[in-house]
Amino acid sequence: MVALKGPDIEKFIARPDAARPIVLVYGPDAGLVRERVNALVRASVDDPNDPFALARIEDSDLAGNPARIVEEANTIPLFGGRRAVWVKAGARNIAATVETLIDSPAPDCRVIIEAGDLKRNSPLRALCEKAKTAVAIPCYADNERDLARVVDEEMREANLTLAPDARTALLALVGGDRLASRNEVRKLALYAQGKNRVELEDVLAVVSDASELALNGVLDAAFAGKTADVENQFGKARAGGSAAGAIVSAALRHVAQLHKMRLAVDGGENAEIAMERGAPPVHFSRKAVVGIALRSWTSPRLLRAMEQLADASLETRRQPALADAIAQRTLLSLAVNARRKDA
Repeated sequence: MVALKGPDIEKFIARPDAARPIVLVYGPDAGLVRERVNALVRASVDDPNDPFALARIEDSDLAGNPARIVEEANTIPLFGGRRAVWVKAGARNIAATVETLIDSPAPDCRVIIEAGDLKRNSPLRALCEKAKTAVAIPCYADNERDLARVVDEEMREANLTLAPDARTALLALVGGDRLASRNEVRKLALYAQGKNRVELEDVLAVVSDASELALNGVLDAAFAGKTADVENQFGKARAGGSAAGAIVSAALRHVAQLHKMRLAVDGGENAEIAMERGAPPVHFSRKAVVGIALRSWTSPRLLRAMEQLADASLETRRQPALADAIAQRTLLSLAVNARRKDA
C-alpha cells in the first residue's frame, strides 16, 4: 500500500518519485490539498503557465469524454520537456480511467489528481493506495506542530520574530485550512512591516476573528460544565467588544455544531474524527474541552439547550437593558446542566 504519511509526504513532494507518476492528493483540508498540488505541479513541469506542458482537466470536462485523462497523459509536448496533467476530481467516478493509466503509465508525464475528503472505501482512493505506480497523499487539518512550522516559515520569510504571547494567540486563531492559515499569517507579516517583532496587539488587530479567543473561552466553559469559569470568561468576552446578543448567537452556533458531532458519535464515529470533520473543524487547542462537552451532553439535551438559547436570544433583543444578565444567566444554567448525568 502506497499511502504516504508524515515526513514522507514532504520528501515526495520535494522530489516526486518517477516510478510513481500518478499522485492522488485528497482530504478535508482544501487549502492544504491545493498547496500540495501546486507544489507537485511546480516540481513536475518547467513552466506551469505553459498550456503545452500542463493540461488542466475539470470534473465537468469528463462528462462526455472520461478517457480524456489518458489522452492528455499520452500527448507528446509540442516543444518537448516535462509534462503534467492536473485533474480536479469531483462527484464523477474516474477510478476506471485512472486504473487504465495505472496499468500503463504514460512516459514522461505526471498525473496529479486533486480531490476532496475521500472515505477509506472510495474506489479512487483504494485504487491509488494499492497501485505500485501511484501514490495517495492525505491532507488533514494541521496539528500544533504543523501550524507552528507554517507560522515560522512565513515569519522567517518576512524577517520577523514573534513575541511569546503573540505566538500563542496566533496559533490559537489559525488552523483548519492550510491556505487560510498562510493567508492570515502573511496578512499579519504585511501589517507588521517595519518592525522586528510582532506583538500580541498586532495579532489581535489583524488576524480574522480575533474576538473568537474570548468567545471560545466562555462557550467552552459553559458546555464543559465549568461553572466557576463562566462569569470570568463572559467578562472577558464583553471586554473584548462582543455584545451579549452576539455571545448568545455564538452559543447557538456552537451548540448546533456540538449536536452534529454528538449525532456522529452516536452513529459510531470516534469523537476525535467527529471533531476533525466539524464545520469548521475543532481547533487542536480546544479538542480536550470540546471532548468533555461531547461526553457530557446527549443529543436530546443539546436540542433542549438549543431551544433555551433561542429563547435567550429573543429576550436579549426584547430587553436590551437586561441583555448582559440574560446571556450570563443562560450560560451559567447551561454549565450547571452540563454537569448533570441524566438524559
